[in-house]
Amino acid sequence: MELTKYTPGNWSPFDTLEELQSDINRIFTRSLTREKPWVGMFQPDLEIREESDAYVLSVDLPGVRKEDLNISVHGNRLTLKGERKQNKENKEKGYHYSEKYYGAFTRSMEFPLEIQSDKVKASYNDGVLQIVLPKAESAKPRQVSIEVK
Repeated sequence: MELTKYTPGNWSPFDTLEELQSDINRIFTRSLTREKPWVGMFQPDLEIREESDAYVLSVDLPGVRKEDLNISVHGNRLTLKGERKQNKENKEKGYHYSEKYYGAFTRSMEFPLEIQSDKVKASYNDGVLQIVLPKAESAKPRQVSIEVK
């Protein structure tokens, strides 16, 4: 919701209520009607943060072993592949209900700027994968000096 500064003559309580209702409807529409297109498959949740010189990606991968992950970068595209495997001993036990998903997954995303693929770093701790994707030097802003003639 965008708030505007009150000045006499430009404020209407009905406009404000209409904006509020629109915002609330949008929130409920997203959360109640959003259905994941991958229902029945394991798809890890992720978070991307942009810093001045890099993108930092954090991926929740509970139950995924480091050995079952593969990260590749080409240009400005990152692809993350992996698999969350079900324990053999769990298959033998009878379950009445489970919300866990298992299997192979692939997440691929494009970034607005090219990535320095040779300087990408990844770490894995407590089921969270963190990937630091440095922006290419050519993509970073440069200060241009002005010559005096």
